[in-house]
Amino acid sequence: MDRLRSLFSFSSQKRDSMPSLQHKLLDEESIAPSEPNTHFRKPGWKAMPYVLGNDTIERLATSGMQANFVVYLMKVYNMDQVLSANILNTWLAVSNITPLIGAFFADAYLGKFRTIALASFASLGGMITVMLTAWVPQFHPAPCSIEQVGTGVCSGISNFQMGVLVFGLFWLSIGSGGIRPCSVPFAVEQFDLTTAEGRNGSNSFYSLYFTTQTLVMLINQTLLVYIQDSVSWTLGFALPTVYMIVSICFFFAGSKVYAYVQPAGSNFSSIAQVIVAAQRKRHFHLPAAEDTQGAFYDPPLQHASEGKMLLTKEFGHLNKAALVVENELEDDGSNKNPWRLSSIQQVEELKCLLKIMPIFATSIIVNIPLGQQAIFGVSQAMKMDRHLGHNFEIHPGSVNVIMLVAIGILLPFYDRIVVPALERVTKQEGGLTTLQRIGFGHAFGFLSMVVSGLVEIKRREMAISSGASDGVAPISVLWLAPQFILLGCCHVFATVGHIEFFNNESPEGLRSIANSLLCLNVSAASNMSSFIVNIVHSFTGKQGQPDWLDGDINKGRLEYFYFVIAAFGLLNMLCFILSSRSYHYKAFVKN
Repeated sequence: MDRLRSLFSFSSQKRDSMPSLQHKLLDEESIAPSEPNTHFRKPGWKAMPYVLGNDTIERLATSGMQANFVVYLMKVYNMDQVLSANILNTWLAVSNITPLIGAFFADAYLGKFRTIALASFASLGGMITVMLTAWVPQFHPAPCSIEQVGTGVCSGISNFQMGVLVFGLFWLSIGSGGIRPCSVPFAVEQFDLTTAEGRNGSNSFYSLYFTTQTLVMLINQTLLVYIQDSVSWTLGFALPTVYMIVSICFFFAGSKVYAYVQPAGSNFSSIAQVIVAAQRKRHFHLPAAEDTQGAFYDPPLQHASEGKMLLTKEFGHLNKAALVVENELEDDGSNKNPWRLSSIQQVEELKCLLKIMPIFATSIIVNIPLGQQAIFGVSQAMKMDRHLGHNFEIHPGSVNVIMLVAIGILLPFYDRIVVPALERVTKQEGGLTTLQRIGFGHAFGFLSMVVSGLVEIKRREMAISSGASDGVAPISVLWLAPQFILLGCCHVFATVGHIEFFNNESPEGLRSIANSLLCLNVSAASNMSSFIVNIVHSFTGKQGQPDWLDGDINKGRLEYFYFVIAAFGLLNMLCFILSSRSYHYKAFVKN
């Protein structure tokens, strides 16, 4: 048992731990109990049917619009593959930037409830517009076959038609910008995080949330894509529109149940005040650990549901911002000038942001395998035997469903079976700390690339030795299942762990902005993937040899590419372990 505990030691600080140094820096008896910002008990799971119902159906609607969009542009708008892909990538890029803007307004001015409400109507407007582009003949070019598109004899898209399309996508991006960074933080606010019951509830919510998202993706990549491609594009876009209406109804149905955390203005000004105050007092010396009573500015909290944070020694130069010097306080103890004196809470909130940055940086590369398998895993499947029995053949693009099914099974199993067992062994609330969970996700991502490379070696050898004219290896496509199951494990541990980590460890007033870091992760990983692919194309395939990513994978060396990604993943995992070992979770004053 001791050996198992030591295995989990790379993030050994528990969430409720209080280092002795923090006790020395803070006189707890001088701290008044924090005042909750709500005047009623947090609803907890009572609010989850409305929150999860809204979020799940909204994702069903939004991702339903994206699932087959390139094919829609090619078939209905007569675009070639390059232009269609560029439009989709631009749309997704904008949709990954707008969450930062939406998060700022939610945390600072509007609040999460209003932001989600306004963004939901923006998404609905965008969906109606996109649906009309398929329904109204004047909103898209005359029908044209893909062969005619290649010869250039089709009528192109007019400026008006492009304008209508862009208008719809614009409002969809605005909707994503408000909903994506706020949905999870709003749900977490329904739990009382000062109690073990509330923390356990929020931890279970993360797993349930990601399970529902996986089921949504599974439905969209199978049933909805079939309706759009084989039945009717108008019906295929009308269904997500109806889903969005239902989602809005779910959201407002819980308006009398929700706990509301009011925005307290821009936290960026508070961050700037700490930096300026610390710079102005850079020549002052901090008091000795045993002589801190009354030395730091620590007023009662006005708006905080989690409690007052302890003053820590990390980034100790920032503590000078809270150091009280002569003539900085009014007679009633209030602050004369916030640009010269900051509270302990303000200082610790800035430290929270600084501490999560290394974890954020290492969370980018762990997303690269997830994107690569969506492309090159399909290429592998195309050159393998896809028959299940005599009459059924798996479509190459459907192999990703293996990962989705694995996630749908593993997440509930982990939350209901594995977590209670781990809690009995580790004595840790939740079984693992969030950083430990992320660490296992890094390991599964690395292993998925190693297994992918080994399977590719086997597939390529059999394809070449068989001598088949079509280059298909006499090996079942189910050989790809292990690498996709490992990717599912990567999602279960790393993706869910990051959602929990960014929400729990960010300052309360910046929780939506911290949650939007997940969108930046995906965007940065996508850009880094493209960079790696371009580098591989540039430096391999010289001297008459095909490059590793040749269009005919039997000629290329895809396994080398997988091993390169695995090497990056291993190096990144080591950096993560170093960062996590020195990380201390937020600690609060116990009243």
